[in-house]
Amino acid sequence: MVVSKQNYEDLRKQRLEENKRRMEELHLPQLTQALKTAHSPKPSPMKRTKPRVIGTEMVEVRRSSRVANKPAPVYKEIVVYERVVLPRRNAECLDCMCGSSRRYSYSRRDLANRVYASDEAREYAINKAEELEVKLEGGYPSFVKPMLQSHVTGGFWLGLPGHFCRKHLPKKDGTVTLIDEEGEEYPTVYLSHKAGLSGGWRGFSISHGLVDGDALVFQLTKSTEFKVYIIRCKDYEKGEKDDASDA
Repeated sequence: MVVSKQNYEDLRKQRLEENKRRMEELHLPQLTQALKTAHSPKPSPMKRTKPRVIGTEMVEVRRSSRVANKPAPVYKEIVVYERVVLPRRNAECLDCMCGSSRRYSYSRRDLANRVYASDEAREYAINKAEELEVKLEGGYPSFVKPMLQSHVTGGFWLGLPGHFCRKHLPKKDGTVTLIDEEGEEYPTVYLSHKAGLSGGWRGFSISHGLVDGDALVFQLTKSTEFKVYIIRCKDYEKGEKDDASDA
């Protein structure tokens, strides 16, 4: 039993030596090492890459000989807006530009003191304005515009009825003159694409002491001229007091 084991070990060692010799003859160890080196993970290129310095220079763009002498095309849409500027006829009239000798002032502190009309006073002014509109003579187109805080404080922007503007007012921006009941004229900037009055309306509002709840009747006497009638919402309280005293 011992002899057989010794023979097996000798045969195994002999085969190992033969296999080793054959591998060396075929250069298998060198090939194995080369394969390991080729497939080993490479270091990340981001870690060893140095920052590149990119230079800029002006180069002539290649163009067809047919258009080489022509200017380069511009692919931008050019929109031209005509800005309406109101004439300042009197430096003393700071806000309304109406040419009067009165001086008006307005401070943003007034925004904190806003007074909102009651529903009853607002309805009263609208009803009175509609009654006045019916009584107007001349057959000129007209409309009633109740005043809100945005019309008489802060932004001072007055939007007009869109259907009225499309039917009766110019299709482009321009100057629209407001004439009060005393015949005094107030030029304003009319913006057709927004259907409203911008510059100049602030002066008209301040000079006439308009407040939230007032109602105005606009009567178009000319293509760009309104006769304006003012109904005060505070007259509602006056009427209430008169009725109470009569009772």
